[in-house]
Amino acid sequence: MIKRFHAIFVVAVLAVPSLAHMQSADLVLCDRVAADPSDPDKPADVKGVPEIASSDISTAIKYCAIAARSSRRAMYDLGRAYAANRQLTEAAAAWRKAADKGSTSAMVELGVLYGTGAGVAKDQAQARKLFERAAQAGNARGVSNLAALGGGAASDPVRARELLAKAAETNAEAQYQLGMMLADGKGGAQDDVGARALFEKAAAQNHPGALERMGAFAQAGRGGPKDTDAAKAFYERATALGDADAKKALERARCPYVIKDKRGNAVTNLCF
Repeated sequence: MIKRFHAIFVVAVLAVPSLAHMQSADLVLCDRVAADPSDPDKPADVKGVPEIASSDISTAIKYCAIAARSSRRAMYDLGRAYAANRQLTEAAAAWRKAADKGSTSAMVELGVLYGTGAGVAKDQAQARKLFERAAQAGNARGVSNLAALGGGAASDPVRARELLAKAAETNAEAQYQLGMMLADGKGGAQDDVGARALFEKAAAQNHPGALERMGAFAQAGRGGPKDTDAAKAFYERATALGDADAKKALERARCPYVIKDKRGNAVTNLCF
């Protein structure tokens, strides 16, 4: 009896790590193809993808659905995968579950659906509630989307700055959004130096928009030293991450001189 019990015990112990490994593998695969770079729940070592590639949608749905059983981040990513596959009803259901578990990114995405009436009945009041919940929790997109709706104390640019400042302590998206407000002078005084510092922090975390802004600031010498080579490097990194504005800026930086005909029409660009 003792020997038999011992053998069963050993088998059970060996089986547990195996199961844990299978679960973590599902989450790893989900993160690899569907993680949102701006999701506050995303670990720092997970790169994320701005948009889920069409060739990865089925993989994302499969593995995120499995990982979502024990991970709210995976449940949010599952919603992204459904949305990428134009299954908005399923996306709304996944985001609702993730939001109920505290995912602020899911709150924002579900709010967008309610605000536009995509996949759910249009409900501006519900959209506002979701954006407010996300904003109060420090989600940068929750703050900016709430402001876009207009009305209410939280939509005040000054209040938006306060909320973003709190989130910007750790979140790249918040750093980028706050940097944009400082650069444009919204909600307070314009501060190019402060904006550049925030863009630099977010760029260090491979935030595409922040990389593009760092390129623009370095190219113009705004908020710090002018450095054309550094600007191109920032544009290249942002372009590699899919930022369309950075791609255009990089082309302009490489080919700054426009050759025109007698009528003043652009014929070609002189590159170097």
